[in-house]
Amino acid sequence: MKYYINKTIGLDLESATELLKEELQKEGFGIVTQFDVNKALKEKFNVDFRQYRIMGACNPAFALKSIMAEDKIGTVLPCNVMLQSVDKGTEVAIINPIVMVKDIDNNDMKAIAEEINEKLQRVINNI
Repeated sequence: MKYYINKTIGLDLESATELLKEELQKEGFGIVTQFDVNKALKEKFNVDFRQYRIMGACNPAFALKSIMAEDKIGTVLPCNVMLQSVDKGTEVAIINPIVMVKDIDNNDMKAIAEEINEKLQRVINNI
């Protein structure tokens, strides 16, 4: 099983970002962090890099549920989302929450990860 779920869409990075945010919002997620990798590399090292963005997506209800089930789960929250420019548009990849918790000995957390995975899979399917 891959540690991410992904899809390439025929949109530029900015358009893909807006579409992704809309689909995440439909599933109860908001973006709590955003890191523009190519911008940071240009500023810090004067390196030209493809458009590459990392965002942290959070569904507050599932975050609470997760923290109540497993108090150290904050080490892997929020769910990371990656967008990068590719030849055919933009690739969107989201962490696979099932893989993220596979080594956690907590069946409640595994069930929560299954629920979150269903939501994130719908996001990928709908972009």
